[in-house]
Amino acid sequence: MHKGKNNEAAKNAEDIQKTEVPGNRRGTLWTKDFSCITLATVLSAIGGEAMNLPVSLLIFDKTGSPFLSALIMVCGMLPDVLFPVFVAPFIDKGSKKRWIVGLDILLAAIYLLMGFLVSGTRFVFAVYPLFTLTVGTISVFYRLAYLAWYPDLIPYGAEQKGYAVSGTIYPLITIAMSPFAAFLYANVSIENLFFGVSALTVVSVCIESAVRERRRERHTVYSFRAYCADIREGFRYLKQEKGIRNIYTYMGIMQGSSEGMALITQVYFQTQLIFSVVMLGFLKSAEMIGRVLSGLIWYKAQIPVHKRYTFTRFVYLFYSLMDMLLLFIPYPAMLINRFVCGGLGTASATVRESAVQSYLPDEMRARVNALFNVLFALGGVFFQFFAGILAQALPYRAVALLLGGIAIGSMFFFIVLPAKDNRPVYEAVRECSVGKDCL
Repeated sequence: MHKGKNNEAAKNAEDIQKTEVPGNRRGTLWTKDFSCITLATVLSAIGGEAMNLPVSLLIFDKTGSPFLSALIMVCGMLPDVLFPVFVAPFIDKGSKKRWIVGLDILLAAIYLLMGFLVSGTRFVFAVYPLFTLTVGTISVFYRLAYLAWYPDLIPYGAEQKGYAVSGTIYPLITIAMSPFAAFLYANVSIENLFFGVSALTVVSVCIESAVRERRRERHTVYSFRAYCADIREGFRYLKQEKGIRNIYTYMGIMQGSSEGMALITQVYFQTQLIFSVVMLGFLKSAEMIGRVLSGLIWYKAQIPVHKRYTFTRFVYLFYSLMDMLLLFIPYPAMLINRFVCGGLGTASATVRESAVQSYLPDEMRARVNALFNVLFALGGVFFQFFAGILAQALPYRAVALLLGGIAIGSMFFFIVLPAKDNRPVYEAVRECSVGKDCL
């Protein structure tokens, strides 16, 4: 249930100050602590994938309602909108290891309790929104603690390798687990899935407990009042920077429409006799394979600075068109569609993030990213509900066309038309000033 932590750790790699780990040889990545946190992260990702898809499939199978399926997904995302601002100061003051181990113990207990609740009883829908809301709230605390602790576990000099490992875990786990999770749903009772994930979480707790934590002396306290002042300063910056505002507003809409499309694709596969949930799992794996391979390619390759804007604009249009066509093409073509979109999505994200993070001032980067993380969560919540409501009245293919059309319209409005404001952002290059550590 903590799938977002790996991607967020990689995205914020440049925002984290390098620290040296006493006793570790410079550049040596696979220390005991790093190996333990990596293994625990893998187990957490496996548990999340093993539980997320079966719960989503179960809700639609039992209710037949796309709206209720969307409600479950929204319950998992809603805490990301409501809690990060209030949670961060508490995480910042305390022991990150205690937070992570304690929250995993709590998760293991919740999974175990859910297993007993659903065992031998009829399906009760109200249990599942409460479950996903609770786990989503725990995940907010967990993710913040993980992001704050993870840099300390990477040996000095091996930062890039460490974040490359972290950023690869989730796509690789998704490739393996998506079809397997669908298989588990079809062949294993939901209560046994809860029991199995609970046991897996206990193993993760044991591994996390073996990681050493180095507590630092804190000279200043980051108060909630100071946090609010920083947020206001971030809003003032965005008011001045139209290019940044345009790009991330579009990305919030685009990401939200993709979330809605994922819901529609799932219910479409569950209602068509020629498809199965295992085929849906392979569809997800095809996209993740594309993402992993693209990540390997773009680790070495570079897009010329003057072509970044044109390239990303093409990818945005192509991706939305492929989303619109997905439910109208044969299954083999669907696999190719998702593979290509996964690869191009990673390529455009790499170009966009490297450009945007280079464009943003160092002292403003974290605040702007935090604001847009909330925007992305809001977009996801809105479009999940929007897609679920539309799917109650319209054919699923029509909803897919509408979602893709919204994404294309927003692309022209926020990316194409204000090219004068957006191009400088995409063509930004980080400069090294005198006296600054540029290693």
